[in-house]
Amino acid sequence: MIFVKTDDLKTGMRLARPVYNKNGVLLYERDSRLTYQGINSIRNFGLIGIFVLEPAEPVPPMTQDDIYFERFQTIYVFAIKEELDKILETKKAAKMQSITANIIKNYGHMDRKIYLMQNLRSKEDYTYKHSLNVAILCALITHTMNVSVAEQLDTVTAAIAHDIGKLAAPKEALTSDNPTPEEKAQIRAAEIAGIDILDQVFATAPNVKRICMQARKALENLENGDSPEAVKLLIGSKILMVAETFDTMTAMQIDKPPASEVAALKYLIGNPDFFDADVVKALCDSVKILFAGVSVELNTKEKGLVLSENPDNILKPIILTFADNKLIDLSKKEYEGRLEIVDIMKTMDNRYEMNKKFLEKHGIKIEDTAYVGASPSMVEIPGSEPDDEKTKAERTDAQDDDAEEYVPGAF
Repeated sequence: MIFVKTDDLKTGMRLARPVYNKNGVLLYERDSRLTYQGINSIRNFGLIGIFVLEPAEPVPPMTQDDIYFERFQTIYVFAIKEELDKILETKKAAKMQSITANIIKNYGHMDRKIYLMQNLRSKEDYTYKHSLNVAILCALITHTMNVSVAEQLDTVTAAIAHDIGKLAAPKEALTSDNPTPEEKAQIRAAEIAGIDILDQVFATAPNVKRICMQARKALENLENGDSPEAVKLLIGSKILMVAETFDTMTAMQIDKPPASEVAALKYLIGNPDFFDADVVKALCDSVKILFAGVSVELNTKEKGLVLSENPDNILKPIILTFADNKLIDLSKKEYEGRLEIVDIMKTMDNRYEMNKKFLEKHGIKIEDTAYVGASPSMVEIPGSEPDDEKTKAERTDAQDDDAEEYVPGAF
C-alpha cells in the first residue's frame, strides 16, 4: 500500500480505502480501479491524495467499525468545516448543537473501546479533522468518566470549536513549514481572538469558552516550561487537554510522521502536573492502544506480539517475543526498569499489524475479527460497458436516497 498525491494518480490504480462524499454516500469502494473520470472526481473533492494498492496486493482488512468510522469522519469533517467557517462569518452557531448531539450519540454512549483511525491531514484541512477527532475522544472519555449530561455537551462543543481562532490566522502563517516569530505571533493573536468569538457565540453556555480558555492556557504553560496555573480546572478542560494532546501527537500529516499511541500515552503519564491521571485512565479505557494481536518493539530492539491486555497498566501487557517464542509479563517486578514497549508496529496507512491466524492457532480470542470484504466497484472498470444516461440517473437517485436514509448513530 502506498500514498499517492492527487496530482500523481493514474488510471488503473486500485483504491485501498473507500471514498465517500460529504453526505456519506459511497462513491468509490475499496479495490475499485480508477478511471480518468474518477481521478477528476477525487480532485474535485479536494482530497490531497489517497492510499492505493500495489499491483498484486490484496485488499486490506477492515472491520464494520472501521468502515462506519471512516464514513462518519467524512460526513462530520465537512459539517464541522461548514459550521466553523459560518461562525467566523456570522458570529452565530447554526448547526453546532446538532453536530455535538450526533457525535455524542455515536461515541458518547459506547460500551466498548474503539480504534481511533487517523486520516491523513494537510495543513489546509488539519483544523477540521483535528477538531472532529478531539470531539470524538471527548465524547468517549466523558462517557467513561460518567460526567453529567451538561458537562458532556459543553466539553464536546468546546472540542469542536477550540481551534476556531486559528482559522482566521493568515494562511501563510498556518501553512508554513517553519513559521517565523512574527507568524507565530499572528497565530497566537488569532487564537486569542477566537476565544472572544466563543464568548459571543456561546453566551448561553459560558463553560464552552471557559473550557477552551483554561485548556489553551495550561497547554501553553506546558509548552513554555512554566508551572501549572493555580486556578482549579473544570473537568471539561482536563478532558480537552488530554484529547487534544493525544490526537495532535498521533495525527498523520504529509510532512510529519505521527508519534505512536504508546509515545503519546507515555507523554501524558509523564506530565502528571498537567494531565489528570483519572482522565488519562479514561482515555486508556476508551481507545484501543495495546490489545491482543498488536505487534510491538521493545527497548532491547526485540519485537513481539501482545497476547493479553493489562487493564491495570496499559503499558505492561503480556507479550510473546518473535525471536525465541518467550512469554513476557511486563507487569512483573523482574522487568521493572529494564524492559518496556517503546513503539507499535504499523502498516503504511497507520493501522496496527496483527497476526490473526497466529493468535487463533494458540487459542487467543480477540475482538473485531469480522472483517468486511470489498463490495462490487462503483467506479467504471476500463473496458466495461459505459452507463447510458438513464442508468447514470438511476444511480444518482439511489445515492441521493442513501444520503437521506443514513442516520448517524447506527453503530
